[in-house]
Amino acid sequence: MSHIPTLTLDPGTISTAKLHAYMLSAVAPRPIAFASTIDAAGNVNLSPFSFFNVFGSNPPIMIFAPARRVRDNTTKHSFENVREVPEAVINIVNYPIVEQMSLASTEYAKGVNEFVKSGLTPVASDLVRPPRVAEAPAAFECKVTQIIETGQEGGAGALIICEVLRAHIHEAVLDAEGHIDPFKIDLVARMGGNWYCRANGEALFEIPKPLVTKGIGVDQLPQHIRQSDVLTGNNLARLANVESLPQAEAVAAFQNSPEAQQLLTQTLEARHQYAQRLLAQGKVAEAWLVLLLD
Repeated sequence: MSHIPTLTLDPGTISTAKLHAYMLSAVAPRPIAFASTIDAAGNVNLSPFSFFNVFGSNPPIMIFAPARRVRDNTTKHSFENVREVPEAVINIVNYPIVEQMSLASTEYAKGVNEFVKSGLTPVASDLVRPPRVAEAPAAFECKVTQIIETGQEGGAGALIICEVLRAHIHEAVLDAEGHIDPFKIDLVARMGGNWYCRANGEALFEIPKPLVTKGIGVDQLPQHIRQSDVLTGNNLARLANVESLPQAEAVAAFQNSPEAQQLLTQTLEARHQYAQRLLAQGKVAEAWLVLLLD
């Protein structure tokens, strides 16, 4: 792949701000920790952070990272608060509250309550002092177990390691089995610049996990399939996520069918395009039979 034109960056030779922009635009979408914290005087802060994820379930660990401001190397109020009161609520952001979440990211003066500014509703937590966001589809009450600063210059992060003590999930986002329905929860994620993405509609798709079966791998695909000018890397991976090639009997039975006889009058490229459409519909077995026509 060396023929692909590539922009190569050296962190030591470009500005932190420029590197920051490239990193946040490339490493995306990122989930958002809408963190509510409180200082020793009882002032509540609510602020979003897209340096965030889950890092274990036993114990249940979430980490968010309020970075030092690049322009003046100052720290965020959330970082200062958890050093005074090592507790936080990580509220999850979905589309119905995304604009309010963005408003809460405004750099208000210390002591200003972003719940009031954003119009969101504080609800007393069960086990920690910071309140949770009533409108958030899920919220996790946490104790801060460790803070790791990665540097002291502008742009450096501080990993706020949180252990989940209690979770609150709106029943409205659950399916009949009690699992979170990705369409109902309607999550959003952070991109670069002013961009976000919405995890709903056609943006959502399923890929069977290769856990139950051990896929044969792309290297085991027949050469004419592996070197197809039509099938993409994603197509090949889906085909390779089977334990074995179709049985000869199944291939022979399909080859004698009227559908196969019609397909055999078409070019190899046309047959591969048809197989590609079948893969898009999740019909992997049918796509295999088409690709093995001879």
